[in-house]
Amino acid sequence: MSDEDGFSLAKSKIAIIGLGLMGGSLAMALKVKCAELLAVVHRESTRELALRMQIVSQADEDPGKILPQADVIILATPVPAILEWLRRLPEYAQKRCIVIDMGSSKQIIVEAMNSLPERFEALGGHPICGKENLSLENAEATLYHNAPFVLTPPQRISARASAAALQIISAIGAHPVWLDAATHDRMLAFTSHLPFLLASALTMTAPAGAAALVGPGFNSTSRLASTPSSMMLGILQTNRENVLEAISIFRNNLDSIEQAIRSEDSNNLEEILDDARLKRQKFL
Repeated sequence: MSDEDGFSLAKSKIAIIGLGLMGGSLAMALKVKCAELLAVVHRESTRELALRMQIVSQADEDPGKILPQADVIILATPVPAILEWLRRLPEYAQKRCIVIDMGSSKQIIVEAMNSLPERFEALGGHPICGKENLSLENAEATLYHNAPFVLTPPQRISARASAAALQIISAIGAHPVWLDAATHDRMLAFTSHLPFLLASALTMTAPAGAAALVGPGFNSTSRLASTPSSMMLGILQTNRENVLEAISIFRNNLDSIEQAIRSEDSNNLEEILDDARLKRQKFL
C-alpha cells in the first residue's frame, strides 16, 4: 500500500470471493496487475481449475486462510451470498481492508455495507456486462472491456476505496459510472432484470413444435432465459418493487400494441413500432 489516502493496485493483494464468470473474468483481467490474486471458492473443481490455469496464486474453501491476507476483498457472488459475506467479513478480516461488491441490486447491499466496522472501507459496484453461461470455464479476460462499471457509495466512503475501485476498473478496461443505489436499482430493473423475465416468458410461450423454425430473432431475444435461476432469484427478490414497476409499464405498452392489432388500427401500430425503433437507435 502507499500513503494514508492513496492506493497502489500493483502493491496490493486482491482476494476475490467467487470465481464464476464474473469473478473469474475479473481475476484473468487483473492477473499480473496486482501484487497477488487470492480466491475463496467453495467448489473443489473450480479451485483446481483456477490454480491449474494459474488465474490465482491461492484458492481455498476456508475464508480464514485467504481473507486475512487481503488488502482488497471483492465479492463476486449472487446477491444473497454477498449479503451473507458482508455479515461474516468481520470474523475473518481483522486489518484495515477495502471491500467492493459486484452485485446487480445495490440498495440492500449498500445498506449492509453501512453496518461494517470502520476498518472496512466499502464501495458498491456493478459491472454492466456478462453472459448467460456463468462458470469459470466461460470466463474471459476481455469481458469488461468498454463496459460501464457502476459505483454506488455507502454513507461512509474513503479516498482509498475510491482509488482502489477506479484503478481496478481501469486495469480491466471498463469505465466508471457513479450513481446512487436507488437510481441504479430502478434503471437496472428496466435494462437487465425485466429483459430476463421477458426472455423467460417468451421461451415459455413458444410452442414446442416451433423449435425447428427458430431463427436469430428468437435466439437473440430469448438468450437471457438460459441464465440460471440461482443467479436471478436474489436479484428479483431484493429489487422487487422496481421490477414490479417495470413489468407494469411493459404490460401497458404490450396492451397498446395488442389493442392496435385487435382493432386493425394500422396507423397507430405503425406509430408505436416506429417510436420503439427510434428510441432504440437513441439508446445505442
